[in-house]
Amino acid sequence: MKIKISPSILSADFGKLNDEIKTVEKFANSLHIDVMDGHFVDNISYGVPIIKDIKTKLFKDCHLMITDPVKYSKDFSKYCDRIIFHAELYEHETELMNAIDKIKKLGIEVGLALNPDKPVSLIKDVLHNIDAVLIMGVYAGFGGQKFIPEVLNKVKELRRLGFRKDIIIDGGINDKTSKLAIDAGVNILVAGSYIFGHKDRKKAMMSLK
Repeated sequence: MKIKISPSILSADFGKLNDEIKTVEKFANSLHIDVMDGHFVDNISYGVPIIKDIKTKLFKDCHLMITDPVKYSKDFSKYCDRIIFHAELYEHETELMNAIDKIKKLGIEVGLALNPDKPVSLIKDVLHNIDAVLIMGVYAGFGGQKFIPEVLNKVKELRRLGFRKDIIIDGGINDKTSKLAIDAGVNILVAGSYIFGHKDRKKAMMSLK
């Protein structure tokens, strides 16, 4: 599968966000947008008022780290191409499936995210209903954490189960951990500080591949 790069705007300078996006969009395949509510995760990031003003033709992945993704999905679906939410929010498979169906009816793709301590078994029975799995390489909520290599076992498990759609890795990705992720079966690499903290952002993104 083609390896794709998805810069996370969480590490960009929000005082000039669209200018920051312009520095990466020629070399990126998509844009990663992290939304945090201060409840599901301890941090708070941004919401629709910021996202609606993003100017780019890049595919936009909206990673909702919030307690009620379905409630807000209609608003986010207007400005994003795929909504990704955390599987552990739903105790029962029927509830998870209902959430997937409701978001899909908005006409966008749906992905599920797994924190480092959450197993593939949470989503195994709904894999055929989703478009992507996001494997967190760190615990959701804050950037700059150290990568947890054990999470790559979940990537390998997903590929063994026959999941051939997008597997995204997010958190702690740099030119060293990206190789481990690609070897495990990841095809989309999310990086924030590694890209936006680099003077030569093209070089940073090419090094991830």
